[in-house]
Amino acid sequence: MKLYYTIKGIVLEHDAALFVIDEPWDKLVNRDNLESYLLTKFKTAKQLTAAEKAEWLTDASLLPPISRQEVWAAGVTYLKSRDARMEESEGSGAASLYDKVYDAERPELFFKAAASRVSGHGQQVYIRKDSAWNVPEPELTLFINSKGIIQGYTIGNDMSSRSIEGENALYLPQAKIYEKSAAIGPCLYVSSSPIGGETAIKLKIKRGGIAIYTEETTVSRIKRSFDELVTYLYSECDFNYGCYLMTGTCLVPPAGFTLQTGDEIEITIDKIGTLVNTVALNPKHKS
Repeated sequence: MKLYYTIKGIVLEHDAALFVIDEPWDKLVNRDNLESYLLTKFKTAKQLTAAEKAEWLTDASLLPPISRQEVWAAGVTYLKSRDARMEESEGSGAASLYDKVYDAERPELFFKAAASRVSGHGQQVYIRKDSAWNVPEPELTLFINSKGIIQGYTIGNDMSSRSIEGENALYLPQAKIYEKSAAIGPCLYVSSSPIGGETAIKLKIKRGGIAIYTEETTVSRIKRSFDELVTYLYSECDFNYGCYLMTGTCLVPPAGFTLQTGDEIEITIDKIGTLVNTVALNPKHKS
């Protein structure tokens, strides 16, 4: 099942039909046994007609599936991510840090975005004006409820300023946390069964309508388990409304590639769908 957060309300997709869920987002997604609850809820919910579907579920009406949740991220969970971090940090002498993190018992976890800085499907993501090397990082993203239970999955775009992080590892917050540096969507895929290792993650970047970068991988390449990441994140943090956790990327464009304004980023993950964002500069901040 899929939950869509739209400007008109919450929509549940089940067996190719769409239903309106009249319940606050934060209360809904934090219910115990969310999938089971939704299976009973849709039986009495209003079903959208074909005409209503066109109004409720357009790209323009979709919002990121987030209300008062925070977005966190895990770093260096894939070998390719480790290698990319080591490459960008070679000049600063910090390359060995990422090798140690990859092999360490404790995972790298960091705060990524408050809900107000998160973009949704069809919306813009920003690149920093003070960064010369910018990339998207496609990531399977967990939704974890307030009790620390994984209840759903979505697609995450962890925008990264590699030139800033490469200068000094302590600049990670500036490289990762800024306006519209995160996107999630297009929906929250709700399932009581874990996403399998065979699940494909695909990245396509278009420039002028032409694909200039495509690559794909599978979730099985991740080193750490989802439960392990959740355990560390929730060990000393309370999330009263639940939390999103980006689980890391294994798709990193090569060193010679950087995003430009107008580029279109497409991230597709099996069972969830495709998240599309357009690259822009923050118009409120002058050069």
